[in-house]
Amino acid sequence: MRLFKAVWGAIATLLCVLVTAIAGLPTAVLARLGYLKPVTFMSTVWARLLIFFCGVRLEIAGLENLRGIRQYVLVCNHQSFFDIFAVAAYMPGPLRFVAKKELMKIPLVGYSMKHGGHIIIDRQAGGKEIRKALEVAHKGFSLCIFAEGHRFSDNRVHPFEDGAAWLAALTKLPAVPMAISGSGGIFPRQAKIVVPGGKMRMTIGTPIPTANLKSRDRGELTRKLEEAVRGMFVEEL
Repeated sequence: MRLFKAVWGAIATLLCVLVTAIAGLPTAVLARLGYLKPVTFMSTVWARLLIFFCGVRLEIAGLENLRGIRQYVLVCNHQSFFDIFAVAAYMPGPLRFVAKKELMKIPLVGYSMKHGGHIIIDRQAGGKEIRKALEVAHKGFSLCIFAEGHRFSDNRVHPFEDGAAWLAALTKLPAVPMAISGSGGIFPRQAKIVVPGGKMRMTIGTPIPTANLKSRDRGELTRKLEEAVRGMFVEEL
């Protein structure tokens, strides 16, 4: 079984790289030309293929909490790249990520993100990324932020930074806590090959209204979001 999983993991990883390369070029071109709806479609198909190739069994709970909500700020914990794939593949509505500038180093993917409406965090850019986030929200996109600031593969929820709450308060969009469980074992940090056949779960909590919040309220909102995610996180699936 261990040998089978190792071979499967190697093949799945190779397939993921090939699909990313094949889908990356047209997506980058569409992004550069400003065709954001097709970019969203391509990203969804790409992410679902990666999950399929790796045999990941994905459960989603709490989707009813998003019923009637057109836009939102999704605030999650972060364990592996599969968190990104799962959100892109299955969360409703057009959505863009708030991502670290290190992702720009990935060929085609970084270019597509930069020109496809995603918000790239560069601490040297001052408030430029905040203005970009407000513009993206104004265009009708939801936003996804991994509030811990980094990936952690130790199967724990780490303290949240207040950037997600700040952005939710600025955009006035509902802040939606979501716990992602199980993904750390599928593709941990610094791993080179996927561990296939894993199981992960996305649990969506009750949206928190932000219409009446100010930026000074971000500390309390951060606390509420972190508590909600901790309460939904599952250590063993």
